[in-house]
Amino acid sequence: MIGIGYHILSYRHHDHFNKPNSHPESFIGPEVERKLSGARKIKVVRRVLDVNAKMAEQNRRMFSDKNVLVLNLMSSPGSGKTATLEKTLTRLEPKIRCAVIVGDICTTYDADRLALTGVPVVQINTNEFGGDCHLAAHVIEKAALNIDLDAVDLLFVENVGNLVCPAEFDIGDDSRVVILSTTEGEDKPLKYPLMFRECDVAILNKIDLIPYLDFNRQAAIENIRQIHPNMPVFELSAKTEEGFELWINWVQLAVRQKLKVAASNPI
Repeated sequence: MIGIGYHILSYRHHDHFNKPNSHPESFIGPEVERKLSGARKIKVVRRVLDVNAKMAEQNRRMFSDKNVLVLNLMSSPGSGKTATLEKTLTRLEPKIRCAVIVGDICTTYDADRLALTGVPVVQINTNEFGGDCHLAAHVIEKAALNIDLDAVDLLFVENVGNLVCPAEFDIGDDSRVVILSTTEGEDKPLKYPLMFRECDVAILNKIDLIPYLDFNRQAAIENIRQIHPNMPVFELSAKTEEGFELWINWVQLAVRQKLKVAASNPI
């Protein structure tokens, strides 16, 4: 696997917190009763998210120092993240130098496919201790060490397939992209509002299948914008590449804007 050009990392989400003096209890403080009360659980989760947020800001500064735009792609399993990314990379390279971090509980199938595009790929497997349903900031930092950021303009993070957990964890990205496929139904934005609220851009994928599905295209877009008003929605097909131009134009503009900001704020 590694021979085709990518690294495989395996991690446990709470590795960082299991180090001496850095497990969740050490962030709680003596004022919290050390018993399994509902209040204590809430404080533990809050502190874990706070620590993740601090690490995400460190990542954001690191990527900013390297003038790398980071896009975090999130969706449910089977929505077409990898297929969309394959076609996107093919259209962007070599004018925009790309790299990818792929998150999955098990296997390297997606990384195998993306590595064939020729871009640097780092695979993260979260299967140790049962597997986590999202990527967190500290593992993105570790994965980024396997990428020459000086040779990258755009870093895609293909998050673990899940419409719940990934939305809660900032990884230090510039923008978050949620992919909804027509095969999932138009109600998903209403069922999983946090994901659509936290993301900056939505992709409605598999529009080539609409003639064969009981799917209301307009209702899907209205549901997205009910949760996130004025959210850009790119309707496309990763299979036929219909609608890809607008999405690619948005990505190219985002990269140019990142470089423009970097040029106006030299170190």
